[in-house]
Amino acid sequence: MSTTNLAQLLVQRSSDRPDLQVGTVDDQILLSDAVRIAAAGAQALQELGIRRDQRLAIVANNSTEYILVWMACLLSGTPVALVNPTYPPELLAQMLERLDPTAVFTDLDTLPASLRTVHLSSARAWSPVDPQSNPGLDAAPSDLASFMHTSGTTGLPKFCAQTHEYFLRLGSAMADALDLQAGDRMLAPLPLFHINPMGYGIIGALCAGADALTVRKFSASGFWPAVREHGVTALALHAPPVEILKRATTTAESGEHSVRTMFYADREFMSRFGIPVAVSGYGSTEAAGVSHLHRWSLADESEIPSNASRFGGQTRLDVEDRLDDDGQIYVRETAPNALFAGYFRDGAVDPSRDEDGWFATGDLGRRDEQGRLVFLERAAESIRVKGEFVPIPYVEERLGTIDALTDLALWKKPGELVDDDVVLYVVADSVPIESIRNAVADLPVFMRPAHIARVATIPRDAAAGKVQRRLLHDQQVLSWTAMS
Repeated sequence: MSTTNLAQLLVQRSSDRPDLQVGTVDDQILLSDAVRIAAAGAQALQELGIRRDQRLAIVANNSTEYILVWMACLLSGTPVALVNPTYPPELLAQMLERLDPTAVFTDLDTLPASLRTVHLSSARAWSPVDPQSNPGLDAAPSDLASFMHTSGTTGLPKFCAQTHEYFLRLGSAMADALDLQAGDRMLAPLPLFHINPMGYGIIGALCAGADALTVRKFSASGFWPAVREHGVTALALHAPPVEILKRATTTAESGEHSVRTMFYADREFMSRFGIPVAVSGYGSTEAAGVSHLHRWSLADESEIPSNASRFGGQTRLDVEDRLDDDGQIYVRETAPNALFAGYFRDGAVDPSRDEDGWFATGDLGRRDEQGRLVFLERAAESIRVKGEFVPIPYVEERLGTIDALTDLALWKKPGELVDDDVVLYVVADSVPIESIRNAVADLPVFMRPAHIARVATIPRDAAAGKVQRRLLHDQQVLSWTAMS
């Protein structure tokens, strides 16, 4: 890597590719202009007395101003937490109390008055300056650049500390896997507080010298028009929006787009929308952002598994993995700063590794015939029946073909013995019992739901779309149906 921190990457790219554009698709700005504006923001932070050993936070929706503020934090050398703005105010207050940021940039008016808040729109008032004197350019590779939080399905979200080198390694790995070129236009249309759009999309594009674009809010109806209008050639998506696009858009609506590569797509998506190459992978904010990568080609369609979102493939060169006897995935860095630095707790960073440097991901996996990693499910969100783990995504995908089900999620309740009973939570006008029976008839008995709970809604993370399984027990059940 020719740069040792993200601030240097911004300045270098603004120099060697002056026409590179960043921002939302409807508010694009030249990176060279953005860096000069952000440099002024970095100076403003210094004038406010904000030091490099403190912390900042962004609690806001996607916008070009968001990217400008993020760049200003990098140029100032002060690590910044990227926080989900859709969380309830009381949850945000608890999270920010633990983080203790010196200032919070936001577009909300519901944050506690005790916080020192700065409206995100203030970025537009910064008068451009030369970035060469910004202190962030001197940051060491191991210095913290950012904090991203977990989804918090089982408690208060935890902040993951990430170094500059973590992001540079991640961005370079993703750029290589996607074969990004300086002439590409990357679209990362998901909320920027996630590792996928920020790490894979924005930073991955900047590492390759490609345009780095996002949207204010993901919209299925507006997705393909934006892709076509803005000449997008690369995408950073994940499983929920891919499924939404498959259900809500058609080949005709995608039209003659220019997308040539993306993360991630399955066989159906690639074939229907004419995407020649896609990359699948496994990872998490903790586990290197993405620790495993595999590139698929539509020309060799037989090599694409039906559930490509679960296929991790081989580890990156700077990461190694192992599976324990229960199938839990462990990862360890083989080069400095490949994994996250640790969890931020009580004003310090806890590396959260064992004495040999292994990080326990809490995920279950297996090897395919060639020794490549296949992700199964979260260990903490597993269902075990008669000694067998139920492959939740596989069963949910099977049941997801039933048109009468608006939404669904598989979970459990204690069985009469020591194992679990499988419960299918559904959102539907009425329970299509025969369709459900037919869908699972050829599955092993341990995979079949024992009970069906009809509920008004399935609790999901507002940004990532992940089912919050631990909250399913709290939903009011409108009706119970036994499958026997």
